[in-house]
Amino acid sequence: MDTSSRQGRSAPTRAGRAGRSTRAGRATAAGESERRAAIVEIAAGLFAERGYRATTVREIADAAGMLSGSLYHHFDSKESIVDELLSSFLDELHAQYTAIAAARAGPSDTIAALARAAFAAIAGHRAAVTVFQNERGYLATLPRFAYLRTSEEASQALWLRALSEGIAGGELRADLDPKLTHRFLRDAIWVSVHWYRPDGPLGPDEMAEHFLATVFDGIRARGTGGDAPPAPAEVKTKR
Repeated sequence: MDTSSRQGRSAPTRAGRAGRSTRAGRATAAGESERRAAIVEIAAGLFAERGYRATTVREIADAAGMLSGSLYHHFDSKESIVDELLSSFLDELHAQYTAIAAARAGPSDTIAALARAAFAAIAGHRAAVTVFQNERGYLATLPRFAYLRTSEEASQALWLRALSEGIAGGELRADLDPKLTHRFLRDAIWVSVHWYRPDGPLGPDEMAEHFLATVFDGIRARGTGGDAPPAPAEVKTKR
């Protein structure tokens, strides 16, 4: 066999090996990503049920069906696991909030869309929301989790803008305090993770509509012929 023939076949062979290596690398990366995601999901359930500090790496590894040493192949610490859980959840939520605010649909519609996104997040990321609610006070003291406060402040700014614009434009009551109103709305939504069950009678969409009806229409019956209720006293809040 002449040299040119051997050379003619060697290049495709090398290219084939390179192609197989690339595909193998992608498959390995995909497998690693899936395994990490599975570990985070398992750990999230344990953190939500038992608490972050009470959950050990051994318990996470046992629940994932691996040895503790094998878990360290994927994450260097329990802190890294909860970091991935919360950062990915908050990034996704903030992206949704930002898109809603950017649509400029009007203050009331923006508030409604933000609330719907929050209830959808509770349904889709129940463990992450529970961990965030239960553990943010402790985790926020650790330098690695400084983004928790930053994320909350960024979300608050979007809510406050919608509320302030609604007040200024006459869609919302002029006597509302935007910061206090936001706190009421925020806490009413997120604390519901402790009692609301998305697989119960109300799905997240229905839950959001009940919430919005209460927020926008109140709970007092109208048009009954009685005297109008007195206007609420102005509330002073600390800035």
